[in-house]
Amino acid sequence: MPSIFLSPSTQEFNPYITGGNEEQYMNLIADAMIPYLEASGIQVVRNNPDEPLSAAIAASNAGNYDLHLALHSNSSPESISGQLRGPDVYYYTGSAKGQEAATIIANNLKWIYPDPSLVNTIATTSLAELRRVKAPAVLVEIAYHDNYADAQWITNNIQGIAYNLSVSVADFLDVNFVEP
Repeated sequence: MPSIFLSPSTQEFNPYITGGNEEQYMNLIADAMIPYLEASGIQVVRNNPDEPLSAAIAASNAGNYDLHLALHSNSSPESISGQLRGPDVYYYTGSAKGQEAATIIANNLKWIYPDPSLVNTIATTSLAELRRVKAPAVLVEIAYHDNYADAQWITNNIQGIAYNLSVSVADFLDVNFVEP
């Protein structure tokens, strides 16, 4: 049975311009993904939102997962706060499987994000959640929580985002997507 370590943000200190916070909304998306993933025959283990990132990395590395998927929302640098938009899908530079998963996720997000030209796939070595986990890993910055339109899009589309990400995971793991 294929498996995924699902790691929604624990960053409750990142407020949404529309109310709420990053931890809240990313955990709502993760909660909504689990029934789709399990119905598709994918074993799901997730981080504990009350523990730090280091605990999520350790928990992921303690298992033998086919994918580590981190869910986050982004914010612009203070000098241009609220001006950036769009999903950024990160993978670890040099990870062919990470790149494959990131590409699938980004291509599918283009179907639901209001401006598909703003969906980016980015290789990086700087993010601990990509660099320090042993499974192929992707970190999705779903959109910008300091941009009103993006924050509103996330909060109004929890189920659609979860569905889209779940289809992407099933595609990457080469299993049939099944709705619960």
